[in-house]
Amino acid sequence: MTSIDLDGTKPPRTPSAEDFAAVQASPQFQELRNRLRRFVFPMTALFLVWYLSYVLLGAYAHDFMASKVVGDINVGLLLGLGQFVSTFVITALYVRFANKELDPRAAAIRVYLEGERA
Repeated sequence: MTSIDLDGTKPPRTPSAEDFAAVQASPQFQELRNRLRRFVFPMTALFLVWYLSYVLLGAYAHDFMASKVVGDINVGLLLGLGQFVSTFVITALYVRFANKELDPRAAAIRVYLEGERA
């Protein structure tokens, strides 16, 4: 006897450990992981270089960072604000990337895992 949800549909099948191992070894899952890594690793490296450049400039290039741009606003302040802006830009890029590239592939894998297979 199968259970039925209140909306009349059957609940998803609970995958076994063997199902998870099979999916993890599948080309679809490997492609999903590779796409994620191809985005995350370069973006992380880029942000770390940007952040460390800001820190090193702040530590060793005092005159440059204190250079006035407009009124009392200096280069250091603008680069500091740029850190926040870059964080939001990276987040927006990741959300767009995940929605377009990762989520459809992950959904297909989930349907395969939770679906009833013969």
